[in-house]
Amino acid sequence: IEQSDLLEELKYEFNEKAELRHTETQRPFVFNYYKNVLERNSKRYQALGHLLAQYIYELLEKVCKLQKVYIPTEADKEPRSFFFMSERALTSHHSVLLVLLQDHGVFRAGQWSQQAIIHHGLQHGSQIPCIQMALQAHYDVIVLNPNDNFVDLKMENEWKGLLTQNIGSSSLKMVQAENFFSLQQPLQCIPKRCSNTPEEHMAYIWDYFISKTEGKDVAFIVHGYGGLVFMDLLVRRKWEVMNKVYAVALIDSEHHVGHQLGSDVQLLAWIRHHCREWVTSPKPLDKPATTVLKKEFPMVSAGTEKHNLAPSSSLRSIFKYFKKALKAKTTTNYSRVPIVTRSCTKRKQSA
Repeated sequence: IEQSDLLEELKYEFNEKAELRHTETQRPFVFNYYKNVLERNSKRYQALGHLLAQYIYELLEKVCKLQKVYIPTEADKEPRSFFFMSERALTSHHSVLLVLLQDHGVFRAGQWSQQAIIHHGLQHGSQIPCIQMALQAHYDVIVLNPNDNFVDLKMENEWKGLLTQNIGSSSLKMVQAENFFSLQQPLQCIPKRCSNTPEEHMAYIWDYFISKTEGKDVAFIVHGYGGLVFMDLLVRRKWEVMNKVYAVALIDSEHHVGHQLGSDVQLLAWIRHHCREWVTSPKPLDKPATTVLKKEFPMVSAGTEKHNLAPSSSLRSIFKYFKKALKAKTTTNYSRVPIVTRSCTKRKQSA
């Protein structure tokens, strides 16, 4: 590829409707910019995706006032992942802690879907509206980063040259194309300890952060593969999760109850009372949408047939569900599973 052909610059910003537009033409992003040259268009799209990730990290800190926390906490000179949480997530008692767990893919913390951000705007593809709604309801928030699993040595320096951050004007400033087309070299990836997989990332943050909170009711919003990751956590940390999590909103989830939970009667009873799923469907929002394959807990329509728009479409319905579930938990006073309580009582009596 001749450098003289690479004169295109990425100049995009979000307008007053939070839609991504070119700063000069005011047109939406077009993938096929270089007519039918897939590799060049893919590199251009990849560069924009990285800029968006960095931009949303800035929004999480500066607009949502979340703290960036590196993991593993004791690591020093090694590649580390990170996540975001509200300032009092671990210290304030008797408040709801909302945990956001997205689908697998290229998108990072603060994103439900990179494609939805590019083509439909921040209101639909980012987690910012969800976080703001949670904070307004006096929830604390943890924003996971399950897809940040490796560091690419060759790309690290290249990415640094792409970024010109300007949160004040809500802009993604320009980057010359030749900078990111040079990324077509063999990759050298190093796994990030304790975040090598989404499951490992989730388990670490549960063990070292979420499980340490006291007097908190925990709720999850999980999208796509995030549903499988949550069920994996439920199996691995059975009693902790069952006693700490009061509600789980699954969105078009990829979990498989039969394979993951098996015939565990206690887990099956727990998910039946504490989980609800919003699935892509032509039906109106909240209308029952059960399928032959999934009948373990209530399922309703997400109000859209598009997987990447399901989180934004079902968001208000999910918060109503959380409010209702929390009220039910207060009145019925869910505690430890009765079987455990009885066995503990017997042991005390025999002693």
